[in-house]
Amino acid sequence: MATNKFFKSLLFALTITVNLFGFGLQDSSAYPVFAQQNYSNPRAANGKLACANCHLNQKAIEIEAPQAILPNSVFEVEIKVPYDTTKQQIGANGKSADLNVGGILILPEGFKLAPKSKIPDAVKAKNKGVFISPYSTEFDNILVVGPIAGKTHQELIFPVVAPDPEKNSDVKYLTYPFYAGGNRGRGQVYPTGDKSNVNVFGATQAGQISDISTSEKGEANILITNGAGTKTSQTVPAGLTLIVKTGDIVKTDQPLNADPNVGGFGQEESEIVLQNPIRIIGYLAFCFCVLLTQIFLVLKKKQFEKVQAAELNF
Repeated sequence: MATNKFFKSLLFALTITVNLFGFGLQDSSAYPVFAQQNYSNPRAANGKLACANCHLNQKAIEIEAPQAILPNSVFEVEIKVPYDTTKQQIGANGKSADLNVGGILILPEGFKLAPKSKIPDAVKAKNKGVFISPYSTEFDNILVVGPIAGKTHQELIFPVVAPDPEKNSDVKYLTYPFYAGGNRGRGQVYPTGDKSNVNVFGATQAGQISDISTSEKGEANILITNGAGTKTSQTVPAGLTLIVKTGDIVKTDQPLNADPNVGGFGQEESEIVLQNPIRIIGYLAFCFCVLLTQIFLVLKKKQFEKVQAAELNF
């Protein structure tokens, strides 16, 4: 347990270092390490990935992976996280910023992140500056990445090495499911349960907006007075666009600002076959035998036709 906590702390520090110095200052609210610290297993019993607990908006992703692979081979799983790069998100400081992306890949047990020595140079070039890490010491078959700049990384490539059933008795030559998730933009909820500023804030009481003021930090302070004269003040974080003005009549929970969320999280699942090389050899041998048999049949037919033609001429 102590080793696992130390690993997570070290991973958190390393992730921050890589992202700060590799891509500039990023918004920490998108770090996958939040899920790592709060969920021992990121996939719930109902199949929901932990990332969806904070990133409430849904956006589609795509998975590209080989249909079958051989033991101890290195292959790529690509998670595509497309979005409109002209759009920007609201940062924690209330200022506009480009969207970050992140991803999670849950592989079958035995599958791991490929060592650098086995990763092709072409993949290394694509992943330059991208830090992919295991979810934990317990789940090294689960890989996470992000946040990284979305404009240049809408395709997340995970180099994976397949296990060898000859060396690991727990692994069999079977069809295995795997799960992937991809996110763009910040989450609407922090792991503590608090709302981020990427939300629509509703009126806490019905009434008339009697005053709107702006603080030094850029926050909007909205004063609502109901029919009984009760006044309620609430704050809308900086950077959000108000859709109400002084004198407006609002209902309880009526939106006070435009929806600032341009991101979202999506998850997909697929299958991959761990293929036995002997089966492939056997299949090729079978195909060769069938081909050879067909050739012999054609030759035999030609021979029969010649004999029959000779008998007729005689």
